Amino acid sequence: MKSESRKPFSKDIIHIENIDQVCNDIIAKLKTDVAKNLQRRGAIVGISGGIDSSVCLALSAKAFGSKNVLGIMLPEQDSSDDSRQLAEELAATYGVSTLIEDITKALDGFGCYERRDDAILRVIPGFDKKVDKAKIEIKQNIAENIPAIFSITVIKPNGDVVSKLLPAREYLQIVASTNFKQRSRMSMLYYHAERMHYAVIGTPNKHEVEQGFFVKYGDGGADVMPIGHFYKTQVYQLAKHLGVPQGIIDRTPTTDTYTAEQSQEDFFYQMPFESMDLIWYGWENDYPADEVGKVMDKTTKEIENIYKSFERKRKTTEYLRMKPIF
Repeated sequence: MKSESRKPFSKDIIHIENIDQVCNDIIAKLKTDVAKNLQRRGAIVGISGGIDSSVCLALSAKAFGSKNVLGIMLPEQDSSDDSRQLAEELAATYGVSTLIEDITKALDGFGCYERRDDAILRVIPGFDKKVDKAKIEIKQNIAENIPAIFSITVIKPNGDVVSKLLPAREYLQIVASTNFKQRSRMSMLYYHAERMHYAVIGTPNKHEVEQGFFVKYGDGGADVMPIGHFYKTQVYQLAKHLGVPQGIIDRTPTTDTYTAEQSQEDFFYQMPFESMDLIWYGWENDYPADEVGKVMDKTTKEIENIYKSFERKRKTTEYLRMKPIF
Protein backbone atom coordinates (compact mmCIF):
# COMPACT_ATOMS: atom_id res chain seq x y z
CA MET A 1 0.00 0.00 0.00
CA LYS A 2 1.31 3.43 -0.91
CA SER A 3 2.44 5.49 2.06
CA GLU A 4 0.64 8.81 2.50
CA SER A 5 3.95 10.52 3.27
CA ARG A 6 5.80 9.04 0.32
CA LYS A 7 7.04 11.38 -2.38
CA PRO A 8 5.16 11.37 -5.67
CA PHE A 9 7.12 9.51 -8.32
CA SER A 10 9.26 11.85 -10.44
CA LYS A 11 12.40 11.84 -12.56
CA ASP A 12 14.25 13.54 -9.70
CA ILE A 13 13.28 11.00 -7.06
CA ILE A 14 16.70 9.30 -6.86
CA HIS A 15 18.77 12.44 -7.35
CA ILE A 16 21.24 12.83 -4.47
CA GLU A 17 20.47 16.16 -2.82
CA ASN A 18 23.38 16.50 -0.39
CA ILE A 19 26.13 14.99 -2.51
CA ASP A 20 28.95 16.31 -0.33
CA GLN A 21 27.52 14.70 2.79
CA VAL A 22 26.88 11.42 0.97
CA CYS A 23 30.49 11.28 -0.23
CA ASN A 24 31.76 12.05 3.26
CA ASP A 25 29.60 9.27 4.68
CA ILE A 26 30.94 6.72 2.15
CA ILE A 27 34.51 7.76 2.89
CA ALA A 28 33.99 7.52 6.65
CA LYS A 29 32.44 4.08 6.30
CA LEU A 30 35.29 2.93 4.07
CA LYS A 31 37.79 3.96 6.72
CA THR A 32 35.92 2.05 9.40
CA ASP A 33 35.32 -1.02 7.26
CA VAL A 34 38.90 -1.37 6.08
CA ALA A 35 40.93 -0.19 9.09
CA LYS A 36 38.75 -1.39 11.96
CA ASN A 37 36.60 -4.24 10.70
CA LEU A 38 39.02 -5.76 8.18
CA GLN A 39 42.18 -4.53 9.90
CA ARG A 40 43.86 -3.65 6.64
CA ARG A 41 46.02 -0.62 5.95
CA GLY A 42 45.06 0.37 2.41
CA ALA A 43 43.08 -0.45 -0.71
CA ILE A 44 43.51 -2.35 -3.97
CA VAL A 45 41.23 -1.27 -6.83
CA GLY A 46 41.07 -2.88 -10.26
CA ILE A 47 40.73 -0.01 -12.73
CA SER A 48 39.62 -0.21 -16.37
CA GLY A 49 38.55 3.30 -17.30
CA GLY A 50 34.95 2.46 -16.37
CA ILE A 51 32.80 4.75 -14.27
CA ASP A 52 32.23 2.37 -11.33
CA SER A 53 35.87 1.46 -10.72
CA SER A 54 36.84 5.11 -11.20
CA VAL A 55 34.48 6.27 -8.48
CA CYS A 56 35.73 3.51 -6.17
CA LEU A 57 39.34 4.57 -6.73
CA ALA A 58 38.47 8.23 -6.08
CA LEU A 59 36.66 7.35 -2.85
CA SER A 60 39.52 5.10 -1.74
CA ALA A 61 42.13 7.81 -2.38
CA LYS A 62 40.14 10.22 -0.23
CA ALA A 63 39.57 7.63 2.48
CA PHE A 64 43.11 6.26 2.83
CA GLY A 65 45.33 8.79 1.09
CA SER A 66 46.82 8.29 -2.37
CA LYS A 67 49.93 6.56 -1.07
CA ASN A 68 47.81 3.81 0.52
CA VAL A 69 45.88 2.93 -2.64
CA LEU A 70 47.10 0.82 -5.56
CA GLY A 71 45.26 0.85 -8.87
CA ILE A 72 45.75 -2.29 -10.94
CA MET A 73 45.07 -2.51 -14.67
CA LEU A 74 44.22 -6.04 -15.79
CA PRO A 75 44.15 -6.11 -19.60
CA GLU A 76 43.96 -9.16 -21.82
CA GLN A 77 43.95 -9.66 -25.56
CA ASP A 78 40.30 -8.64 -25.98
CA SER A 79 40.48 -5.44 -23.89
CA SER A 80 39.59 -2.15 -25.58
CA ASP A 81 42.48 0.11 -26.55
CA ASP A 82 41.31 3.13 -24.55
CA SER A 83 40.95 1.33 -21.21
CA ARG A 84 44.61 1.72 -20.26
CA GLN A 85 44.79 5.37 -21.27
CA LEU A 86 41.68 6.27 -19.25
CA ALA A 87 42.82 4.22 -16.25
CA GLU A 88 46.21 5.97 -16.26
CA GLU A 89 44.54 9.38 -16.46
CA LEU A 90 42.32 8.43 -13.54
CA ALA A 91 45.23 7.31 -11.37
CA ALA A 92 47.20 10.47 -12.18
CA THR A 93 44.20 12.60 -11.20
CA TYR A 94 44.26 11.19 -7.68
CA GLY A 95 48.01 10.61 -7.39
CA VAL A 96 47.59 6.84 -7.08
CA SER A 97 50.32 4.39 -8.08
CA THR A 98 49.45 1.73 -10.64
CA LEU A 99 50.53 -1.68 -11.87
CA ILE A 100 49.71 -3.46 -15.11
CA GLU A 101 49.03 -7.18 -14.93
CA ASP A 102 48.29 -8.67 -18.36
CA ILE A 103 46.22 -11.81 -17.75
CA THR A 104 46.22 -13.10 -21.35
CA LYS A 105 48.61 -15.98 -20.61
CA ALA A 106 46.58 -17.03 -17.57
CA LEU A 107 43.43 -17.07 -19.70
CA ASP A 108 45.24 -19.07 -22.36
CA GLY A 109 46.16 -21.57 -19.66
CA PHE A 110 42.53 -21.94 -18.67
CA GLY A 111 41.53 -22.39 -22.30
CA CYS A 112 39.29 -19.32 -22.07
CA TYR A 113 39.57 -18.22 -25.70
CA GLU A 114 39.63 -21.72 -27.19
CA ARG A 115 36.55 -22.90 -25.26
CA ARG A 116 34.67 -19.71 -26.16
CA ASP A 117 35.57 -19.86 -29.85
CA ASP A 118 34.69 -23.55 -30.13
CA ALA A 119 31.16 -22.76 -28.93
CA ILE A 120 30.81 -19.86 -31.38
CA LEU A 121 31.97 -22.10 -34.25
CA ARG A 122 29.25 -24.63 -33.51
CA VAL A 123 26.63 -21.90 -34.03
CA ILE A 124 28.34 -19.94 -36.83
CA PRO A 125 30.58 -22.37 -38.77
CA GLY A 126 32.15 -19.57 -40.82
CA PHE A 127 33.52 -17.81 -37.74
CA ASP A 128 37.22 -16.99 -38.15
CA LYS A 129 38.61 -16.42 -34.66
CA LYS A 130 41.74 -14.75 -36.07
CA VAL A 131 39.99 -11.80 -37.72
CA ASP A 132 36.28 -11.83 -36.85
CA LYS A 133 34.80 -9.94 -33.90
CA ALA A 134 32.06 -11.48 -31.77
CA LYS A 135 29.69 -10.59 -28.93
CA ILE A 136 26.58 -11.82 -27.15
CA GLU A 137 23.41 -9.70 -27.32
CA ILE A 138 19.82 -9.59 -26.09
CA LYS A 139 17.59 -8.18 -28.81
CA GLN A 140 14.16 -8.41 -27.18
CA ASN A 141 12.36 -5.34 -25.89
CA ILE A 142 12.23 -5.54 -22.09
CA ALA A 143 8.77 -3.90 -22.10
CA GLU A 144 7.32 -6.92 -23.93
CA ASN A 145 7.95 -9.20 -20.91
CA ILE A 146 9.79 -11.83 -22.93
CA PRO A 147 12.46 -13.84 -21.08
CA ALA A 148 15.93 -12.89 -22.29
CA ILE A 149 17.05 -14.88 -25.32
CA PHE A 150 20.70 -14.43 -26.24
CA SER A 151 22.13 -14.19 -29.74
CA ILE A 152 25.72 -14.46 -30.92
CA THR A 153 26.71 -11.72 -33.33
CA VAL A 154 29.82 -12.01 -35.51
CA ILE A 155 31.25 -9.00 -37.36
CA LYS A 156 33.46 -9.72 -40.37
CA PRO A 157 36.46 -7.53 -41.32
CA ASN A 158 34.47 -6.17 -44.30
CA GLY A 159 31.63 -5.10 -42.00
CA ASP A 160 29.26 -7.96 -42.75
CA VAL A 161 27.25 -9.05 -39.69
CA VAL A 162 26.00 -12.55 -38.93
CA SER A 163 23.71 -13.04 -35.94
CA LYS A 164 22.06 -16.25 -34.71
CA LEU A 165 20.16 -17.30 -31.62
CA LEU A 166 22.33 -19.10 -29.10
CA PRO A 167 21.30 -22.61 -28.05
CA ALA A 168 21.52 -23.14 -24.29
CA ARG A 169 24.58 -25.40 -24.49
CA GLU A 170 26.66 -22.90 -26.49
CA TYR A 171 25.43 -19.92 -24.48
CA LEU A 172 26.48 -21.55 -21.21
CA GLN A 173 29.87 -22.54 -22.59
CA ILE A 174 30.61 -19.02 -23.89
CA VAL A 175 29.62 -17.42 -20.59
CA ALA A 176 31.50 -19.98 -18.52
CA SER A 177 34.60 -19.45 -20.67
CA THR A 178 34.55 -15.66 -20.53
CA ASN A 179 33.94 -15.74 -16.77
CA PHE A 180 37.55 -16.88 -16.47
CA LYS A 181 38.40 -13.23 -17.15
CA GLN A 182 36.68 -11.84 -14.06
CA ARG A 183 37.89 -14.68 -11.86
CA SER A 184 41.48 -14.30 -13.06
CA ARG A 185 41.36 -10.56 -12.38
CA MET A 186 40.08 -11.09 -8.87
CA SER A 187 42.80 -13.64 -8.17
CA MET A 188 45.41 -11.08 -9.19
CA LEU A 189 43.82 -8.36 -7.05
CA TYR A 190 43.94 -10.63 -4.02
CA TYR A 191 47.56 -11.50 -4.69
CA HIS A 192 48.49 -7.84 -4.39
CA ALA A 193 46.10 -7.26 -1.50
CA GLU A 194 47.63 -10.09 0.49
CA ARG A 195 51.24 -9.12 -0.17
CA MET A 196 50.52 -5.52 0.89
CA HIS A 197 48.01 -6.24 3.67
CA TYR A 198 45.41 -4.19 1.80
CA ALA A 199 41.67 -4.71 1.20
CA VAL A 200 40.15 -5.39 -2.20
CA ILE A 201 37.58 -2.75 -3.07
CA GLY A 202 34.62 -4.15 -5.03
CA THR A 203 33.24 -1.98 -7.82
CA PRO A 204 29.70 -3.31 -8.60
CA ASN A 205 26.84 -0.83 -8.38
CA LYS A 206 23.30 -1.51 -7.18
CA HIS A 207 22.02 -2.94 -10.47
CA GLU A 208 24.98 -5.23 -10.91
CA VAL A 209 24.48 -6.60 -7.41
CA GLU A 210 20.70 -6.92 -7.44
CA GLN A 211 20.19 -8.01 -11.06
CA GLY A 212 23.11 -10.42 -10.97
CA PHE A 213 25.31 -8.67 -13.51
CA PHE A 214 28.52 -9.96 -11.97
CA VAL A 215 30.58 -13.14 -11.85
CA LYS A 216 30.45 -15.14 -8.64
CA TYR A 217 33.94 -15.19 -7.10
CA GLY A 218 34.98 -12.86 -9.91
CA ASP A 219 34.01 -9.18 -9.83
CA GLY A 220 31.45 -10.23 -7.20
CA GLY A 221 34.30 -11.15 -4.86
CA ALA A 222 35.71 -8.31 -2.74
CA ASP A 223 36.22 -7.19 0.84
CA VAL A 224 33.99 -4.12 0.71
CA MET A 225 31.63 -2.67 -1.91
CA PRO A 226 31.27 1.08 -1.33
CA ILE A 227 28.85 1.78 -4.21
CA GLY A 228 26.85 -1.45 -4.06
CA HIS A 229 23.67 0.36 -3.03
CA PHE A 230 23.90 3.24 -5.52
CA TYR A 231 22.01 3.43 -8.82
CA LYS A 232 24.08 4.00 -11.95
CA THR A 233 22.88 7.59 -12.35
CA GLN A 234 23.89 8.20 -8.74
CA VAL A 235 27.35 6.78 -9.48
CA TYR A 236 27.65 9.40 -12.23
CA GLN A 237 26.67 12.07 -9.70
CA LEU A 238 29.41 10.85 -7.39
CA ALA A 239 31.89 10.82 -10.27
CA LYS A 240 31.23 14.45 -11.17
CA HIS A 241 31.43 15.55 -7.55
CA LEU A 242 34.69 13.66 -6.99
CA GLY A 243 36.33 15.06 -10.11
CA VAL A 244 36.58 11.88 -12.17
CA PRO A 245 38.06 12.75 -15.62
CA GLN A 246 35.43 13.79 -18.15
CA GLY A 247 36.57 11.21 -20.68
CA ILE A 248 35.55 8.46 -18.27
CA ILE A 249 32.22 10.12 -17.50
CA ASP A 250 31.45 10.46 -21.23
CA ARG A 251 32.43 6.87 -22.07
CA THR A 252 29.59 4.46 -22.88
CA PRO A 253 29.47 1.72 -20.21
CA THR A 254 30.80 -1.49 -21.72
CA THR A 255 31.37 -5.06 -20.57
CA ASP A 256 34.88 -5.01 -22.17
CA THR A 257 34.60 -8.80 -22.32
CA TYR A 258 34.05 -9.75 -25.96
CA THR A 259 36.08 -8.91 -29.06
CA ALA A 260 33.31 -6.79 -30.60
CA GLU A 261 32.24 -3.56 -28.93
CA GLN A 262 29.30 -4.19 -26.66
CA SER A 263 27.33 -1.97 -24.32
CA GLN A 264 25.95 -3.21 -21.01
CA GLU A 265 22.47 -2.42 -22.34
CA ASP A 266 22.92 -4.77 -25.32
CA PHE A 267 24.35 -7.56 -23.20
CA PHE A 268 22.14 -7.53 -20.14
CA TYR A 269 20.01 -4.58 -19.07
CA GLN A 270 17.93 -4.12 -22.26
CA MET A 271 17.27 -0.44 -21.56
CA PRO A 272 19.20 2.78 -20.87
CA PHE A 273 20.24 3.08 -17.23
CA GLU A 274 18.68 6.58 -17.02
CA SER A 275 15.26 4.93 -17.42
CA MET A 276 16.12 1.65 -15.71
CA ASP A 277 17.20 3.37 -12.47
CA LEU A 278 13.90 5.18 -12.09
CA ILE A 279 11.69 2.24 -13.02
CA TRP A 280 13.66 -0.07 -10.71
CA TYR A 281 13.15 2.44 -7.89
CA GLY A 282 9.43 2.45 -8.65
CA TRP A 283 9.34 -1.35 -8.63
CA GLU A 284 11.24 -1.92 -5.40
CA ASN A 285 9.29 0.81 -3.61
CA ASP A 286 5.88 -0.43 -4.78
CA TYR A 287 4.92 2.56 -6.89
CA PRO A 288 1.89 1.71 -9.06
CA ALA A 289 2.74 1.01 -12.69
CA ASP A 290 0.34 3.69 -13.94
CA GLU A 291 2.00 6.39 -11.81
CA VAL A 292 5.47 5.40 -13.03
CA GLY A 293 4.25 5.10 -16.61
CA LYS A 294 2.94 8.66 -16.71
CA VAL A 295 6.32 10.03 -15.63
CA MET A 296 8.35 7.72 -17.90
CA ASP A 297 6.10 8.18 -20.94
CA LYS A 298 5.21 4.49 -21.06
CA THR A 299 1.94 2.61 -20.83
CA THR A 300 0.86 0.92 -17.62
CA LYS A 301 1.26 -2.44 -19.36
CA GLU A 302 4.85 -1.65 -20.40
CA ILE A 303 5.80 -0.74 -16.84
CA GLU A 304 4.10 -3.87 -15.51
CA ASN A 305 6.12 -5.96 -17.97
CA ILE A 306 9.36 -4.25 -16.98
CA TYR A 307 8.51 -4.88 -13.31
CA LYS A 308 8.05 -8.58 -14.15
CA SER A 309 11.40 -8.63 -15.94
CA PHE A 310 13.12 -7.12 -12.90
CA GLU A 311 11.52 -9.71 -10.64
CA ARG A 312 12.58 -12.51 -12.98
CA LYS A 313 16.19 -11.30 -13.12
CA ARG A 314 16.42 -11.01 -9.36
CA LYS A 315 14.99 -14.51 -8.83
CA THR A 316 17.07 -16.24 -11.50
CA THR A 317 20.31 -14.71 -10.20
CA GLU A 318 19.64 -15.23 -6.51
CA TYR A 319 22.19 -18.05 -6.36
CA LEU A 320 24.92 -15.54 -7.27
CA ARG A 321 24.25 -13.60 -4.06
CA MET A 322 23.94 -16.66 -1.84
CA LYS A 323 26.64 -17.56 0.66
CA PRO A 324 27.91 -21.15 0.61
CA ILE A 325 25.38 -23.56 2.09
CA PHE A 326 26.60 -25.46 5.16
